[in-house]
Amino acid sequence: MASMPGIFNLSIDTAVEEARRARELGIDAVLLFGIPPTKDPRGSSGWQADGVVPKAIRAIKEAIPELVVIADVCLCEYTDHGHCGVLVDGDVDNDETVPLLVRAALAYADAGADVVAPSDMMDGRVAAIRAGLDEAGHHQVSILSYAVKYASAFYGPFREAAQSAPKEGDRRGYQMDPANAREALRMARRDLAEGADWILVKPALAYLDVVRAVREEVDVPVVAYNVSGEYAMLKAAAANGWIDGERAMLEALTSMKRAGADRIVTYHALEAAALLAEG
Repeated sequence: MASMPGIFNLSIDTAVEEARRARELGIDAVLLFGIPPTKDPRGSSGWQADGVVPKAIRAIKEAIPELVVIADVCLCEYTDHGHCGVLVDGDVDNDETVPLLVRAALAYADAGADVVAPSDMMDGRVAAIRAGLDEAGHHQVSILSYAVKYASAFYGPFREAAQSAPKEGDRRGYQMDPANAREALRMARRDLAEGADWILVKPALAYLDVVRAVREEVDVPVVAYNVSGEYAMLKAAAANGWIDGERAMLEALTSMKRAGADRIVTYHALEAAALLAEG
Protein backbone atom coordinates (compact mmCIF):
# COMPACT_ATOMS: atom_id res chain seq x y z
CA MET A 1 0.00 0.00 0.00
CA ALA A 2 1.29 3.46 -0.90
CA SER A 3 0.22 4.90 2.46
CA MET A 4 1.62 1.95 4.46
CA PRO A 5 4.92 0.85 2.90
CA GLY A 6 5.81 -2.71 3.79
CA ILE A 7 2.22 -3.65 4.68
CA PHE A 8 0.20 -5.95 2.41
CA ASN A 9 -3.12 -7.76 2.24
CA LEU A 10 -2.15 -11.41 2.55
CA SER A 11 -3.52 -14.65 1.23
CA ILE A 12 -3.90 -17.39 3.82
CA ASP A 13 -0.70 -19.17 2.82
CA THR A 14 1.36 -15.98 2.97
CA ALA A 15 -0.32 -15.07 6.27
CA VAL A 16 0.94 -18.36 7.68
CA GLU A 17 4.46 -17.53 6.52
CA GLU A 18 4.29 -14.04 8.06
CA ALA A 19 3.00 -15.56 11.29
CA ARG A 20 5.86 -18.05 11.30
CA ARG A 21 8.35 -15.23 10.76
CA ALA A 22 6.78 -13.26 13.59
CA ARG A 23 7.11 -16.20 15.95
CA GLU A 24 10.75 -16.72 14.97
CA LEU A 25 11.41 -13.09 15.89
CA GLY A 26 9.91 -13.58 19.34
CA ILE A 27 6.43 -12.18 18.69
CA ASP A 28 3.91 -14.36 20.48
CA ALA A 29 0.57 -13.12 19.13
CA VAL A 30 -1.03 -11.96 15.88
CA LEU A 31 -4.25 -10.02 15.28
CA LEU A 32 -6.30 -11.00 12.22
CA PHE A 33 -8.62 -8.93 10.04
CA GLY A 34 -10.34 -10.26 6.93
CA ILE A 35 -11.45 -9.01 3.55
CA PRO A 36 -14.27 -11.20 2.21
CA PRO A 37 -15.01 -11.95 -1.46
CA THR A 38 -18.54 -10.51 -1.08
CA LYS A 39 -20.20 -7.95 1.17
CA ASP A 40 -23.83 -7.32 2.11
CA PRO A 41 -25.83 -4.96 4.37
CA ARG A 42 -25.53 -7.24 7.42
CA GLY A 43 -21.92 -8.32 7.00
CA SER A 44 -22.84 -11.99 6.85
CA SER A 45 -19.43 -13.04 5.53
CA GLY A 46 -18.11 -12.10 8.96
CA TRP A 47 -19.54 -15.18 10.66
CA GLN A 48 -19.28 -17.82 7.95
CA ALA A 49 -17.46 -20.93 9.17
CA ASP A 50 -15.58 -21.10 5.88
CA GLY A 51 -14.84 -17.38 5.79
CA VAL A 52 -11.40 -15.94 5.30
CA VAL A 53 -10.65 -15.34 9.00
CA PRO A 54 -11.74 -18.80 10.25
CA LYS A 55 -9.68 -20.37 7.47
CA ALA A 56 -6.67 -18.27 8.43
CA ILE A 57 -7.08 -19.13 12.10
CA ARG A 58 -7.11 -22.85 11.36
CA ALA A 59 -4.10 -22.63 9.07
CA ILE A 60 -2.01 -20.58 11.50
CA LYS A 61 -2.89 -22.69 14.54
CA GLU A 62 -2.05 -25.86 12.61
CA ALA A 63 1.31 -24.48 11.47
CA ILE A 64 2.31 -22.61 14.64
CA PRO A 65 0.14 -23.95 17.49
CA GLU A 66 2.00 -22.02 20.19
CA LEU A 67 1.25 -18.64 18.54
CA VAL A 68 -1.64 -16.76 20.15
CA VAL A 69 -4.21 -15.92 17.48
CA ILE A 70 -6.49 -12.95 18.12
CA ALA A 71 -9.44 -12.33 15.80
CA ASP A 72 -10.88 -8.85 15.39
CA VAL A 73 -14.68 -8.86 15.76
CA CYS A 74 -16.43 -6.14 13.77
CA LEU A 75 -18.69 -5.92 10.73
CA CYS A 76 -17.06 -2.95 8.96
CA GLU A 77 -14.94 -5.10 6.64
CA TYR A 78 -17.98 -7.22 5.73
CA THR A 79 -20.80 -4.70 5.23
CA ASP A 80 -21.34 -3.12 1.84
CA HIS A 81 -21.90 0.27 3.48
CA GLY A 82 -18.69 0.19 5.57
CA HIS A 83 -20.23 0.79 8.98
CA CYS A 84 -19.51 -1.39 12.01
CA GLY A 85 -23.09 -2.57 12.39
CA VAL A 86 -26.49 -2.97 10.77
CA LEU A 87 -28.03 0.23 9.43
CA VAL A 88 -31.66 1.00 10.25
CA ASP A 89 -33.01 4.21 8.75
CA GLY A 90 -29.46 5.33 8.06
CA ASP A 91 -28.13 4.82 11.59
CA VAL A 92 -26.24 1.90 13.11
CA ASP A 93 -28.67 -0.10 15.22
CA ASN A 94 -26.93 -1.36 18.36
CA ASP A 95 -29.41 -4.10 19.24
CA GLU A 96 -29.59 -5.45 15.69
CA THR A 97 -25.80 -5.60 15.54
CA VAL A 98 -24.83 -7.27 18.82
CA PRO A 99 -26.20 -10.76 18.00
CA LEU A 100 -24.27 -10.71 14.73
CA LEU A 101 -21.07 -9.88 16.56
CA VAL A 102 -21.69 -12.86 18.82
CA ARG A 103 -22.06 -15.07 15.76
CA ALA A 104 -18.75 -13.79 14.39
CA ALA A 105 -16.97 -14.34 17.71
CA LEU A 106 -18.30 -17.90 17.87
CA ALA A 107 -17.14 -18.61 14.31
CA TYR A 108 -13.63 -17.50 15.23
CA ALA A 109 -13.63 -19.42 18.51
CA ASP A 110 -14.86 -22.55 16.73
CA ALA A 111 -11.96 -22.17 14.28
CA GLY A 112 -9.45 -22.10 17.14
CA ALA A 113 -8.92 -18.43 18.00
CA ASP A 114 -7.38 -17.93 21.43
CA VAL A 115 -8.77 -14.40 21.81
CA VAL A 116 -11.64 -12.49 20.20
CA ALA A 117 -11.37 -8.72 20.01
CA PRO A 118 -14.61 -6.76 19.55
CA SER A 119 -13.75 -3.40 17.97
CA ASP A 120 -17.22 -2.25 16.95
CA MET A 121 -18.04 -0.10 20.01
CA MET A 122 -21.62 -1.35 20.36
CA ASP A 123 -23.07 -1.19 23.87
CA GLY A 124 -23.39 -4.55 25.62
CA ARG A 125 -21.41 -6.54 23.10
CA VAL A 126 -18.78 -7.79 25.57
CA ALA A 127 -21.41 -9.30 27.88
CA ALA A 128 -23.22 -10.87 24.92
CA ILE A 129 -20.02 -12.33 23.46
CA ARG A 130 -18.92 -13.70 26.83
CA ALA A 131 -22.30 -15.35 27.33
CA GLY A 132 -22.23 -16.77 23.82
CA LEU A 133 -18.73 -18.15 24.19
CA ASP A 134 -19.51 -19.76 27.55
CA GLU A 135 -22.74 -21.31 26.29
CA ALA A 136 -20.80 -22.84 23.39
CA GLY A 137 -18.15 -24.26 25.73
CA HIS A 138 -15.45 -21.75 24.79
CA HIS A 139 -14.68 -20.81 28.39
CA GLN A 140 -10.97 -20.60 27.62
CA VAL A 141 -11.34 -18.01 24.85
CA SER A 142 -10.44 -14.53 26.12
CA ILE A 143 -11.95 -11.19 25.16
CA LEU A 144 -9.70 -8.31 24.22
CA SER A 145 -12.10 -5.37 24.25
CA TYR A 146 -11.54 -2.23 22.23
CA ALA A 147 -13.15 -0.50 25.17
CA VAL A 148 -11.51 2.86 24.45
CA LYS A 149 -11.71 3.55 20.72
CA TYR A 150 -11.78 7.14 19.56
CA ALA A 151 -13.34 8.54 16.37
CA SER A 152 -9.90 9.34 15.03
CA ALA A 153 -8.49 10.76 11.81
CA PHE A 154 -5.56 8.32 12.14
CA TYR A 155 -7.45 5.30 10.76
CA GLY A 156 -7.42 6.34 7.09
CA PRO A 157 -4.73 4.00 5.69
CA PHE A 158 -6.29 0.95 7.38
CA ARG A 159 -9.71 1.76 5.98
CA GLU A 160 -8.20 1.89 2.52
CA ALA A 161 -6.44 -1.44 3.03
CA ALA A 162 -9.49 -3.14 4.53
CA GLN A 163 -11.91 -1.49 2.10
CA SER A 164 -13.99 -0.49 5.11
CA ALA A 165 -14.48 3.27 4.91
CA PRO A 166 -18.15 4.22 5.43
CA LYS A 167 -19.84 5.08 2.14
CA GLU A 168 -21.99 7.68 3.90
CA GLY A 169 -21.61 9.49 7.21
CA ASP A 170 -18.94 8.61 9.74
CA ARG A 171 -18.46 6.63 12.95
CA ARG A 172 -18.65 9.45 15.45
CA GLY A 173 -22.07 8.23 16.55
CA TYR A 174 -20.59 5.11 18.14
CA GLN A 175 -16.88 5.84 18.55
CA MET A 176 -15.58 8.22 21.22
CA ASP A 177 -15.03 11.98 21.13
CA PRO A 178 -11.25 12.65 21.04
CA ALA A 179 -11.70 15.46 23.57
CA ASN A 180 -13.27 13.18 26.16
CA ALA A 181 -10.79 11.43 28.46
CA ARG A 182 -13.16 10.69 31.34
CA GLU A 183 -15.37 8.49 29.19
CA ALA A 184 -12.39 6.19 28.63
CA LEU A 185 -12.40 5.16 32.27
CA ARG A 186 -16.14 4.61 32.29
CA MET A 187 -15.96 2.46 29.15
CA ALA A 188 -13.06 0.43 30.53
CA ARG A 189 -14.91 -0.24 33.79
CA ARG A 190 -18.07 -1.19 31.91
CA ASP A 191 -16.34 -3.71 29.66
CA LEU A 192 -14.48 -5.24 32.59
CA ALA A 193 -17.77 -5.68 34.41
CA GLU A 194 -19.16 -7.39 31.30
CA GLY A 195 -16.31 -9.91 31.17
CA ALA A 196 -13.44 -8.39 29.21
CA ASP A 197 -10.03 -9.90 29.96
CA TRP A 198 -7.89 -7.21 28.30
CA ILE A 199 -8.60 -3.53 27.62
CA LEU A 200 -7.40 -1.81 24.45
CA VAL A 201 -6.87 1.90 23.82
CA LYS A 202 -6.95 3.08 20.19
CA PRO A 203 -5.14 5.11 18.82
CA ALA A 204 -1.96 5.17 20.87
CA LEU A 205 0.39 8.09 20.17
CA ALA A 206 -2.15 10.90 20.42
CA TYR A 207 -3.73 9.23 23.47
CA LEU A 208 -0.81 8.31 25.72
CA ASP A 209 -2.48 10.21 28.57
CA VAL A 210 -5.50 7.94 28.16
CA VAL A 211 -3.30 4.83 28.12
CA ARG A 212 -1.79 5.97 31.43
CA ALA A 213 -5.19 6.79 32.95
CA VAL A 214 -6.63 3.41 31.95
CA ARG A 215 -3.51 1.61 33.23
CA GLU A 216 -4.05 3.24 36.64
CA GLU A 217 -7.76 2.39 36.61
CA VAL A 218 -7.77 -1.33 35.79
CA ASP A 219 -5.93 -4.42 36.99
CA VAL A 220 -6.00 -6.37 33.70
CA PRO A 221 -3.55 -6.10 30.78
CA VAL A 222 -3.80 -2.83 28.84
CA VAL A 223 -3.10 -2.83 25.11
CA ALA A 224 -2.17 0.24 23.03
CA TYR A 225 -3.01 0.14 19.32
CA ASN A 226 -0.38 1.97 17.25
CA VAL A 227 -2.70 2.62 14.30
CA SER A 228 -2.19 2.89 10.56
CA GLY A 229 -2.02 6.69 10.38
CA GLU A 230 0.64 6.79 13.07
CA TYR A 231 2.64 4.20 11.12
CA ALA A 232 2.17 6.11 7.87
CA MET A 233 3.38 9.41 9.35
CA LEU A 234 6.68 7.93 10.52
CA LYS A 235 7.23 6.07 7.27
CA ALA A 236 6.52 9.16 5.17
CA ALA A 237 8.83 11.35 7.24
CA ALA A 238 11.59 8.74 7.10
CA ALA A 239 11.18 8.32 3.33
CA ASN A 240 11.68 12.07 2.93
CA GLY A 241 14.82 12.01 5.07
CA TRP A 242 13.24 14.21 7.73
CA ILE A 243 13.75 11.74 10.60
CA ASP A 244 15.74 8.62 11.42
CA GLY A 245 12.92 6.14 10.85
CA GLU A 246 14.22 3.28 12.98
CA ARG A 247 15.03 5.48 15.97
CA ALA A 248 11.71 7.31 15.73
CA MET A 249 9.82 4.02 15.55
CA LEU A 250 11.50 2.59 18.64
CA GLU A 251 11.04 5.89 20.47
CA ALA A 252 7.32 5.90 19.66
CA LEU A 253 6.87 2.29 20.80
CA THR A 254 8.84 3.01 23.96
CA SER A 255 6.50 5.90 24.74
CA MET A 256 3.56 3.50 24.71
CA LYS A 257 5.30 1.15 27.12
CA ARG A 258 6.29 4.09 29.30
CA ALA A 259 2.64 5.23 29.39
CA GLY A 260 1.71 1.83 30.84
CA ALA A 261 0.82 -0.43 27.92
CA ASP A 262 1.41 -4.10 28.66
CA ARG A 263 1.05 -4.97 24.98
CA ILE A 264 1.26 -3.02 21.73
CA VAL A 265 -0.53 -3.73 18.47
CA THR A 266 1.62 -2.20 15.73
CA TYR A 267 2.36 -2.44 12.01
CA HIS A 268 6.01 -1.96 12.99
CA ALA A 269 6.04 -5.32 14.78
CA LEU A 270 8.29 -7.34 12.47
CA GLU A 271 10.69 -4.47 11.88
CA ALA A 272 10.89 -3.59 15.57
CA ALA A 273 11.33 -7.21 16.64
CA ALA A 274 14.16 -7.69 14.15
CA LEU A 275 15.96 -4.59 15.41
CA LEU A 276 15.55 -5.61 19.03
CA ALA A 277 16.84 -9.09 18.23
CA GLU A 278 19.99 -7.52 16.79
CA GLY A 279 20.55 -5.73 20.08
